[in-house]
Amino acid sequence: MNISLKPLSQWQQITFCAGLLERMLPNYQLFSEGAEFGEFKVLRNQLDLIWQWLDKNNKCKINYGSQLNKLEEQTPNPELFDVFGVFPALDVCMAMMSLLQAMQDNDNQDLENVENVARLSQNSVSYFVELTLAQAYEDDDDIVITEAEIDEHPLMSWEQATQEELLGYLTKAPENKASCIKVKAMVLEEGLSNIGIEIA
Repeated sequence: MNISLKPLSQWQQITFCAGLLERMLPNYQLFSEGAEFGEFKVLRNQLDLIWQWLDKNNKCKINYGSQLNKLEEQTPNPELFDVFGVFPALDVCMAMMSLLQAMQDNDNQDLENVENVARLSQNSVSYFVELTLAQAYEDDDDIVITEAEIDEHPLMSWEQATQEELLGYLTKAPENKASCIKVKAMVLEEGLSNIGIEIA
């Protein structure tokens, strides 16, 4: 699944990414609490700061160097944890890093960082679905899980539909706080993260 963010303005691109991160963030919280690693509130505060920045009436300034340093301290090393949850948690940190870097380079309309957020959200879902399907086939070592099976899974279909819905809405949405509130409502409507974890 490839979604082109090129037609969007920089504000729309950042809002799109912030919406995806709202759906990813509970994955980090669950890992952090279970593995007793990192501080979820640091990432929650960073995303709140990004939403404030998107409200053009707010005149919010972000010290990107400081925020990226804080984020680095919260980023888990998968080699040190023997739990699946480290991978979606790592995706959250990498997505936040890409988004902050995209905002830092706001004069440079390089799409790589914003598109990376969309890819990381998809990756979390894809990896989770693959693991779920593998567990269902655990008695048969010869089963190979295909991309088509992953794409047809309800969580993957939901991820694709969410990204397309966000893109469609933001293409025509005014660049204001009301649009941010609408995006948040859209992504949190089901009360679940992108891999189906209940949002506390």
